[in-house]
Amino acid sequence: MPVILGSDEHRYRVVENWAKLPDGWTLTDVAAVAVDSKDRVYVFNRGAHPMIVFDRDGNFVKSWGEGLFHRAHGLHVDAQDHIYCTDDGDHTVRKCTTDGKVLLTIGIPEKPAPFMSGEPFHRCTHTALSPTGEIYVSDGYGNARVHKYTPDGKLIKSWGEPGSDPGQFNIVHNISTDLDGWVYVADRENHRVQVFDGDGKYEAQWNNLHRPCALHCCGGKSPNFIIGELGPGMPVNRMVPNLGPRLTIVDSKGKRIARLGGEHGPGLEAGKFLAPHGVALDSRGDIYVGEVGVTNWKSSFGDRLMPDEVAHARCLQKLEKL
Repeated sequence: MPVILGSDEHRYRVVENWAKLPDGWTLTDVAAVAVDSKDRVYVFNRGAHPMIVFDRDGNFVKSWGEGLFHRAHGLHVDAQDHIYCTDDGDHTVRKCTTDGKVLLTIGIPEKPAPFMSGEPFHRCTHTALSPTGEIYVSDGYGNARVHKYTPDGKLIKSWGEPGSDPGQFNIVHNISTDLDGWVYVADRENHRVQVFDGDGKYEAQWNNLHRPCALHCCGGKSPNFIIGELGPGMPVNRMVPNLGPRLTIVDSKGKRIARLGGEHGPGLEAGKFLAPHGVALDSRGDIYVGEVGVTNWKSSFGDRLMPDEVAHARCLQKLEKL
């Protein structure tokens, strides 16, 4: 019996064992996913093969990035199918071809800026593009900033500082843009998404979110957004219901219109989540969810685990739109 998530026009079937890996390969902590114009799915993970590419049916296409990336974190595909890979382990953003050729590197590999200095980068997390090709980078774990670059990687401006007031950040974890040039920032530990104009002027914030982690703009005018919310981060409330982890769909004003999962806490069962860290959408409206935290889950709940190969497969889920 397939597991169905959501309701009304936002109903999805969980496709189990979607990704077909070569023999002996595993996925480890899928930090980000992205889909190109041909519905190829790019899976940026922290295993031996950092970038694994599948077709929309889950068939293995190729891999790349071995020896290049330190710690996968963010992924974005532009209209020309360039792949922007954010590596928080060596503090860089790399623009690559679909075959992994590096076209542009922003940041100095393995040379972080001083902690909370505001200078790029200290464990940057994600990228997004303006309608005219400027590059926004969320930065990140060791900073509380958003940086704006020209398409060829020259810094234009930065904004943000540590704190919880409007325009301040507490773990700038993800970033997205829409066709009108608005910038949406997942301010994770402030439990909100903040909205800015293209020059960093604060406009609004969406509250009633629990540790927003993944953030995907579904495109078009007045788009919906898919937000991956983490569950509680402390042992004392880790298994409290209705706090996630889950996916939440909101409209362009941040109003919740659907919620997928999260009622009964984290889990490895189909339809449950561990830590939805990256989200992407294909041309048919199917959702791909990359998750991290399998290692933490194993150390905390070892007796309740499925076999290792199943646990690793759970780092990537496909939700098929009904």
